[in-house]
Amino acid sequence: MDAKTKVWLNRNGKPIMGEGKARLLQAIDEEGSLNKACKRTNISYKHAWNMIRSIEDNSGEKVVTTVRGGKNQGTFLTECARKLLNEYESCKNMAHETVEDDTFWEGVGLRITARNQIPGEVIEIDSGDVISKVKIAIDPSLITSVVTREAVDKLDIKKGDKVYAVIKSTEVMLAKEVKDSRPSI
Repeated sequence: MDAKTKVWLNRNGKPIMGEGKARLLQAIDEEGSLNKACKRTNISYKHAWNMIRSIEDNSGEKVVTTVRGGKNQGTFLTECARKLLNEYESCKNMAHETVEDDTFWEGVGLRITARNQIPGEVIEIDSGDVISKVKIAIDPSLITSVVTREAVDKLDIKKGDKVYAVIKSTEVMLAKEVKDSRPSI
């Protein structure tokens, strides 16, 4: 049995964006044209404008600008749209990392067996836009865990932190000791 998730951004109980609207905004950003974005996402031009109006009505802000005529013509995302898209992607990645990742279920009300935990100290964090590499000193060597940036932020991982490298198959995850002395995954 697999767990699946769907993510929507809401404001005051009104849906702003889900997968379809996020896909449309991403296509507009990459194509620079609403018409081309419609073809790419296989939706009608009218439906696309209805989706854009819905996002704008429920967020209270403009999400696209249109430039007509000249060589710089096209449809472009506003800064608000970029923030909404980034927020949506972050939420989607976090939901996927927790619910759709098989290892999530190990941390729900259960302790992970001690043989899979190796204590160490964070010596370096290389944070990218989405993925972070966390180097952990585990005497007598080093181990690198590749996790999402959101995971590093959520666990508040910093250089010098005492953490656990949690080994599952070919993955190396991170756990940080919390008040009740159990690793938090």
